[in-house]
Amino acid sequence: MEKNNIVSKNEWLKMNLLYMKKEILIMANKNNEYCCMCGSKKDEVDMLIKGKYGYICDSCISIASDLLNDEEEESITNNMQLATPSQIKAHLDQYVIGQDEAKRTLAVAVYNHYKRLKQNKKSDVEIQKSNILMIGSTGSGKTYLAQTLAKFIGIPFAIADSTCLTEAGYVGEDVETMLRTLLQNANHDVELAQKGIIYIDEIDKISRKGENMSITRDVSGEGVQQALLKIIEGTISEVPVTGGRKHPQGKTVKIDTSNILFICGGAFDGIDKIIGKEETHNSIGFGANVSDKKESVADLSKVEQHDLVKYGLMPELIGRLPIITALNPLSEEDLVHILTEPKNAITKQYQELLSMDGVKLEFEDEALRKIAELAIKKKTGARGLRSVIESAMQKVMFDVPDMASVKKVVVTADCVEGKADALVYGARNKKIA
Repeated sequence: MEKNNIVSKNEWLKMNLLYMKKEILIMANKNNEYCCMCGSKKDEVDMLIKGKYGYICDSCISIASDLLNDEEEESITNNMQLATPSQIKAHLDQYVIGQDEAKRTLAVAVYNHYKRLKQNKKSDVEIQKSNILMIGSTGSGKTYLAQTLAKFIGIPFAIADSTCLTEAGYVGEDVETMLRTLLQNANHDVELAQKGIIYIDEIDKISRKGENMSITRDVSGEGVQQALLKIIEGTISEVPVTGGRKHPQGKTVKIDTSNILFICGGAFDGIDKIIGKEETHNSIGFGANVSDKKESVADLSKVEQHDLVKYGLMPELIGRLPIITALNPLSEEDLVHILTEPKNAITKQYQELLSMDGVKLEFEDEALRKIAELAIKKKTGARGLRSVIESAMQKVMFDVPDMASVKKVVVTADCVEGKADALVYGARNKKIA
């Protein structure tokens, strides 16, 4: 039976097996041990496996397995949602406020990465993987950008906190932990996991404490960088399915990291001083422009690879992160927009919760600005918004379910500051409290 171009490999294989099954029923002689697929006799193969209607050799089993694996791999890559960079950014715009330059950089990098996976294997040009490094203060949206991106593309995603990683041989989590997490998020589908995204947070926390190479590797610094280097570059790693170090004899699977996209993020506190030194090296004397110097110190977009090396990251590791993008600190205006504009904005979440009780929830403009102001004081960026609004809404969420007459709740600036309760209205907009 010849393979039809319209029929997939999987379907073609199944049809051949059905065809052979029919032939076996008619022609097979149980006393004559030979492979029903290729006709090889028992003494011509390493192993001949007996089935209900005949035999199959180990060679044919291997070929059938390869066909099925190829079909599965092609299906994963071809069916992957490959949106254009503009489409990716448009989706990110719905969930992430600001950071346009970072979103454009991510969109192009991810688009090119998954085009690379679709590349014709016969091509003489090998497209190298371009991993990404995001630099930005805490709460600027690094993790959320990576999460939203992976969800949109429809691939498994894993987050690893580099501060929890230790060099092999020490107590803690090794770098293979992130691969195990990715495998679990892919429902233990190895092929799918090998095309996923891993976000490594706080990469700056494993930097060396100086520019000079240490004689001995530290537990969570240079030694971890060395281990990450191998995985990010691309290697075949033995990953324990469960247990990890606690069950060293447990089952393991091999994961090829060559096609896993690594996105690293870090605040890199103090790197502005390194940039400042570089910028002001030739700005000594009466002609030096002080205002320009101050402006350049805070500009993270000017960070280059040699600055990161001076900060304490290995040159080899930085070389595996060729795409560097900076995220700007969020202003009060940005935080106000974050509160209301994204599809899953936290104010919309609370409005949805109270609507289930038949209550309309409103936030005054001054209340929103006060929430943003208090969040900035916490110095945790957008993360601070939730804790502020949770505190302001606690009494409302506790009392309202027991108040059958309530139809509308208005959150004011005084409510946010804890100086007064939220305004509560009943039917016909009559104020209750």
